[in-house]
Amino acid sequence: MFDSPPVHKFSLTPSISLYVDFSSEDEITVAADKLADGCTVMMPLGNYGFSEQFAWIEDRFGVSWQLNLPSAVAG
Repeated sequence: MFDSPPVHKFSLTPSISLYVDFSSEDEITVAADKLADGCTVMMPLGNYGFSEQFAWIEDRFGVSWQLNLPSAVAG
């Protein structure tokens, strides 16, 4: 977070994301569904090869979330 008295013209970007590992498919599905509601889904929940289940979502505040279900957990 940045707290500065002068006003700046920059905002949040997806170059910085909150990255969350989940321990079950149910947990990641619920989180992805809730975050995606009315927000920007950059990568919908799915298997992308590097992860059993992964989603990248920007919430209504502009915060970028990467949700991950590691393959070892899903298998």
